[in-house]
Order: sequence, then structure tokens, then C-alpha cells
Amino acid sequence: MSARSERSEVADGWDGSVVLLLASSTGGVGQHIASVARGLVAGGASVTVCGPVATDQQFAFTATGARFVPVEIPASPTPADGRAVAALRRVLAGPVDVVHAHGLRAGLVAALARPRQPLVVTWHNAVLAGGLRGRLSRWAERIIARRAQIALGASADLVERAVAIGARDARLAPVAAPALPTARRSRAAVRAEFGVAPDQPLLLSVGRLHPQKRYDVLVEAAAGWRDMEPPPVVLIAGSGPSYLPLAADISAVRAPITLLGHRTDVADLLAGADLALVTSDWEARQLFTQEALHSGVPLVATAVGGIPELVGDAAVLVPPADPAALDRAVRDLLADDVRRAELGRRGLARAGTWPTEAETVAQLVGLYAELAPGAVRPAGTPHIHDHGRG
Repeated sequence: MSARSERSEVADGWDGSVVLLLASSTGGVGQHIASVARGLVAGGASVTVCGPVATDQQFAFTATGARFVPVEIPASPTPADGRAVAALRRVLAGPVDVVHAHGLRAGLVAALARPRQPLVVTWHNAVLAGGLRGRLSRWAERIIARRAQIALGASADLVERAVAIGARDARLAPVAAPALPTARRSRAAVRAEFGVAPDQPLLLSVGRLHPQKRYDVLVEAAAGWRDMEPPPVVLIAGSGPSYLPLAADISAVRAPITLLGHRTDVADLLAGADLALVTSDWEARQLFTQEALHSGVPLVATAVGGIPELVGDAAVLVPPADPAALDRAVRDLLADDVRRAELGRRGLARAGTWPTEAETVAQLVGLYAELAPGAVRPAGTPHIHDHGRG
């Protein structure tokens, strides 16, 4: 069965109209919404994605068969949020059965719009900021929790948080990583691009360059790896606001790290890697964590958020903000070929237990049908919605 027919099969049975709302995104949230939109459209639902124009340019929501309407929601609250609320209200004045906001920024805009339709909000991230920004974020959390019919958490700790601040109905909704394409280049070709010798370790981390990812911890640990023989090559793929300070830190301590910027060939990079690294302060079901295990690449990750429940015993977990622990874990694994191979096998097995994209869509279809039962299409009824790309 093809991936498209599988999605159609599991999504079949709900012929309603849903608005998927997101704020600025360059990573996992945007990819998740594109995956969900594709699956819902394949099953006969009418899907409108609302978000910043830049997100449609990056994730091609209209290519899924969904309609896209610009609603500019920046990463941080601004006075322009009032315009976003007004724009969303105009969309919701049409024939919409369910509103599903992804992330706290989109969730706040949706909550302030006070839709007449049922509101679902998915918590993708925890509030980590302190000071005024942290207080505002926690205020937004409480508003969202109390106005949404259903709160979905991408990890168990997010579900617990939603319940603690007043959510009437909070549920776990694991976000499946979109399937990686097959690597186009050989391991040798990838390693040759970065001048990696056959016996030299290649370490890879992929993610947005943001303080939450704690790449400063990786830089500190990597600076000490210059004394290894041979010294590893460390690659970080991703873009974001921390690029300049991170580049300066790498230069200052002469860490053997190359910043690659945004890459679309993560499958190739993983094919050439000996270890995958995640050093974040917090993650739910981080995309790169899933990609590494799906690829059979041994992973060292921080024991934060949803990562332990995601990986089980299929990765080496270290405390967050601990360069010494990261250093020990990497050195131990690079010295133990047998253990790396075993972790690779465990990773593949663990990845096989995770929900697929089709199962993620099926969960949402059941939830939407629960909230908007009038939109359920009896089996065998032809699809009648026009999935225009307007």
C-alpha cells in the first residue's frame, strides 16, 4: 500500500472542514502541519492552513491540497496580534467545523478570536523563558487551557502541564516525524564533502539555532575533543537567531564544529554520521531524535521532556547543561564499536513502535469527528468538498 493510500484509508470517515493555525515556524511544527494537512485532504476533509506567508513558502501547504490564508503570527507577541485575531475571525466566519491551533502563539490568537467552532490546541513546547516573557507565556497558557475544548500534548509532561493550569480535557497526541527520503549519496560521498577521513568520527546535530537547543554545551564539550586521535568532525545543521554568537563561541575555543545552515539533505547527513547528538534543555518528540533512530544512527541525547519516553533504552541519555557528561558519553561510544552497533539496532526497533504519520492523522480524525459529529461521512459516500488552492 502506498503512503498516500494508507493516509486516505485511515483518514476516511470525516468530511468536515478544519482550520489549522500556526505561528512562525522553520522546523517541526510546520512539517507536522504539512503532514496532517496532506493526510486529511487525502481522506476527504476540507483543510485551510492559516499562518505567516513565510511558512507556506517553506512548507508548501498548498501543495498538500489545502487552502492557505495568510495570518501573520510572529514568534513573540506584538501589538500586531490584534490584526492576526481579526484575520482569523474572517476565516472562521465561513463554513468551518473545527479550529486546531498548533503551539502557544497560535493557540493564544485562536483563543482571543473566540471561535464559535470547537477549539483544539496542541502544546508543542514548554515555557522555558523567565522574566516578563515567561510571565506572559504562562498567562497565555492559562487562557488557552481554559478556552480550548481539547488540549493535546506532544509529550506526557505537556499533558500534565495543561491539566495543572485548567484544561478541561487534555490528551497525549504524539507527533510522528515525516518519513525521511532515501539518502541520495553514499556514506563515503557525504564524508568526502566535509573532508572526513575513513577512520575519523563524524558527529551530527540538527535543529534550530536557538538557546533552547543548548549548542553552547556541545561547543564546550567539542573543544576538548581536539585531543582525540583522530579528532571527530562535528556538524550542526540548522538556522536561527543564535547563529552569530554560536559561531563566535566556536571560533573562540577552536571547537571542531562546522555550522552548515539550513539543509534539506538530513537523510544524507545521517548516512555519513557515526553519532547523532541532541543537547537541548527541553524537547517533546524532537524531529531529529526520531530521524536518527529511524536511520539506525546511535544517539546521545539529554534526558529532558519527552525524550526519555520516546527513546527508551535505544539511546544514551545525559543530564542537560552538562558538557562533562556529554564528553564522557561521546568518548565512551566512539571507543566501543559493538555498543554503537547495538544502539543502532535498538534505535531501529524503537522507531518501529512509534505512531506513523497515518496513525497521527487517524487520531485527529477521530477527535474532529468527536467534536463535529455532523461532519462524519457515512462509508461509501463520495467526497464532495472542493479542495481549492485559493
